[in-house]
Amino acid sequence: MKTIEQILRQLADGEFEFTRHALRRVVERNISEGEIRQAAKNGRVIEDYPDDKYSPSCLILGFTQQGRALHQVSYAETEMVRIITLYEPDPDEWIESAKRRS
Repeated sequence: MKTIEQILRQLADGEFEFTRHALRRVVERNISEGEIRQAAKNGRVIEDYPDDKYSPSCLILGFTQQGRALHQVSYAETEMVRIITLYEPDPDEWIESAKRRS
C-alpha cells in the first residue's frame, strides 16, 4: 500500500488516472490537470477510508495557485493513483474546506 506522501507525489507529477465518474466531474466542474497537480503539492488527507468498498482511499484537500479549494477522493491500489471524484467543497457542508459540518 502506498503512503500519503507517495500518493501526493504521484498526483503532483501527473501520475494519475480517473474513474469514469471522476472524468465526468472534472469536465462538469472545469477542473484542469494543472489544478489537480497544484492542489496535490500542498494537499493533506482530511479523511481516511481504509475500509472503503473497492480499495482503501482517502479524501485530500489541496489548493490551486489561485486559491481554489479542491477535494480529491483517491486510492492507490493500482500502479497509478486513481481519482474517484473531484470537486470544490461546498461551504454549506464544510468548515474551511477541511471539516464536515455536523
